[in-house]
Amino acid sequence: MTYSVEKSDEQWRAELDPDRYQVLRKAATEPAWTGELLDESRAGLYTCAACGAELFQSGTKFDSHCGWPSFYESVRPEAVELLEDRTHGMLRTEVRCAACGSHLGHVFPDGVGTPTGDRYCMNSIALAFTPEADA
Repeated sequence: MTYSVEKSDEQWRAELDPDRYQVLRKAATEPAWTGELLDESRAGLYTCAACGAELFQSGTKFDSHCGWPSFYESVRPEAVELLEDRTHGMLRTEVRCAACGSHLGHVFPDGVGTPTGDRYCMNSIALAFTPEADA
């Protein structure tokens, strides 16, 4: 797929700190319960930590008790790219930023009690947050 934000691997390495690079560009996963945005409860906007594209509104965030920030839908269906992921002997749906192709996490159909039934389980380090007053 062609993305609106295209950079070389060397450019991504120069722009992102090593932990963010591993998650966003190499599809690593941050340890559960460690992300700084896990307990963020202010109103605001979540964006891609690599390119700044808008991804999630705070009103769709919910506590799924999984150890990572969870949302029941993206700001727009076209804001994220969903790909089949068969790594680690599992069948999952990977979520990437549709603007730059960076790995954000996975979406699961187990968002019990949410309007969509989905749980976008995102790596906190893959996101940036702007409080509503600052947005």
